[in-house]
Amino acid sequence: MPDAKIEFKVGGVSFSGEGTEKWLSEELEKLIEKIPQLSKVPVQKQEDTAGTSTGAGTGAGAAASQNTTGTLAAFLKAKSATTNQVRKFLATSIWLHEKGTDLLSTSDVVTALSDAKQKDLTNPANCLNQNVSKGFCSKRENNQFYVTDEGRADIG
Repeated sequence: MPDAKIEFKVGGVSFSGEGTEKWLSEELEKLIEKIPQLSKVPVQKQEDTAGTSTGAGTGAGAAASQNTTGTLAAFLKAKSATTNQVRKFLATSIWLHEKGTDLLSTSDVVTALSDAKQKDLTNPANCLNQNVSKGFCSKRENNQFYVTDEGRADIG
């Protein structure tokens, strides 16, 4: 039966051990020597009880985001983007950017909403055009677009 326990975290590395006091002391000394290297290990995103995680994601031409959410439904609700279709389109686009998609199409937004069992947009192309006219999205070639910094700021 172990007579000692230890647990600590440095950067993105955590250590937990149980054993004899002598063994734990030796292991702790080894880890202390490695602290400069361990502190450089990036901390991984962790989801909280609301389904959000901390970290950063970027879209083409966009600033780093403040956080990434777990589910689209939770993200839309948190951003008050469940009823206004233009805002829902923009928020869904931001959510997709934060999930790693740089350039989007209207069908990407429609698919994400459908997959998340969210109410469909009546006219996704019109939603994109309205967001472009407000400066919240920018169109690219091949019917693709990305969310601008202004669009991210509007959603908050």
